[in-house]
Amino acid sequence: MEQLSLLEIRDGVRAKKFTAVEVAQHFLDRISKHDKAINSFVTINDRALEEAKAFDQAGDFSGSLAGVPIAVKDLLCTDGLKTTACSKMLANYIPPYDASVVTRLKKAGAIVLGKTSLDEFAMGSSNENSFFGPVKNPWNHDFVPGGSSGGSAAALAARLAPGAIGTDTGGSIRQPASFCGVFGIKPTYGRVSRYGIISFASSLDQAGPMARTTKDCAIMLEAMSGKCKNDSTTSNEAVPQWSTKIRQDLKGVRIGLPREYFSESIDADVTKATLEAITALKARGAMTVEINLPLVKHAVSIYYLIATSEASSNLARYDGVRFGYRSEKAPDSLDDFYASNRGEAFGSEVKRRIMLGTYALSSGYYDAYYSKAGQVRRLLRDEFLEAFETCDVILSPVATTPAFKIGSRISNPLEMYLNDIFTTSTNLAGLPGMSVPVRFSSTGLPIGVQLMATHFNEQSIFDVSAALEEDFRAGEKAPHGI
Repeated sequence: MEQLSLLEIRDGVRAKKFTAVEVAQHFLDRISKHDKAINSFVTINDRALEEAKAFDQAGDFSGSLAGVPIAVKDLLCTDGLKTTACSKMLANYIPPYDASVVTRLKKAGAIVLGKTSLDEFAMGSSNENSFFGPVKNPWNHDFVPGGSSGGSAAALAARLAPGAIGTDTGGSIRQPASFCGVFGIKPTYGRVSRYGIISFASSLDQAGPMARTTKDCAIMLEAMSGKCKNDSTTSNEAVPQWSTKIRQDLKGVRIGLPREYFSESIDADVTKATLEAITALKARGAMTVEINLPLVKHAVSIYYLIATSEASSNLARYDGVRFGYRSEKAPDSLDDFYASNRGEAFGSEVKRRIMLGTYALSSGYYDAYYSKAGQVRRLLRDEFLEAFETCDVILSPVATTPAFKIGSRISNPLEMYLNDIFTTSTNLAGLPGMSVPVRFSSTGLPIGVQLMATHFNEQSIFDVSAALEEDFRAGEKAPHGI
């Protein structure tokens, strides 16, 4: 059953080839058998079988995700199920409500299997910053799965769930999807509600689906998307049925190739995979157009000024009084009380980003840093919009290298931050972006390419992704022993 796509599982439940209980039990058994080696799940939903049984008994299989088990990143609130953001600060938090994304998935018939690991508060690119220990890449346990949605990507690659939810603030869906050989899309900002998602950087955060096929991603995104009364930043834009409109013919589709995204600093295997993807699309009738995006060289700098500033503000609520961990140490003063709570509960990367953001927002520096970054961000967005006047989809690498070894970059924050060089622009501009698996490196690690489109044009991304999926079939392969 683990080799079936999400769509095939849904159709099997509808046709009564198997029940939702049987499907859920199968994947729970696989988690029990395989997850000790990769550590992708933080919490298993002990009500999953009960919820699947209730679904079967209700007899309504009309939902687009009828009976499908889904893994949910542990950044999304789940009613009665522990939600920790993989931080000591929230290690025992059990929300009294579901995030809007979770509510909509359940309404579509999905069963929540459990919560997947992430870098603490989604701050990281390797899933080594989790309070519950690092997640390992199923293709090679010596390597990272990417971050921050590494748990979701690893669970998918290991066939522990047919679909998963991630969040993407600067590449946190796309980079782990590339490193683990699965599909993952960050939709247009405002396409999906952020209500009930523990905030990192509010103007950048966006939840999205991860799956093993293009169509599975499209079906999940259809269920997740739409205006939400609890999130004023969600768009009134209609939600198309992307999964039924995927076109096979790419004749006339213009593929933009940004000069700035192709350089000698990119790993040879990544370059080879990207060029092969371009050749395959040309063979299907697509045209390539060279485009210029001069400001993307500043994207990482803009991103880390804005993201850390917003993180500093968002994480100020965790003081041990209203929210979060409270130290057992007897404080000498109110300042000491706050310092003990936050100092003991936040990990080093979260502390680093809070301090960077607090500095950027401080008196005398706000205009020079945060305000200026916001102005350049707008110029970057305009640059992308101008580029999309000459192309339909932009294609680039997802990251400069395939997955890197656990421990190899964790002590060098700058090197880790530069890992996001190709993905942050999409979040800054609010554009949709997707990672599509195409090849494997010379050492057997997956490599994906990134597809970007203008706002609310996820359809073009799904069209190109489906063509690459058919040509390369990289998502069909499974790690050895899984």
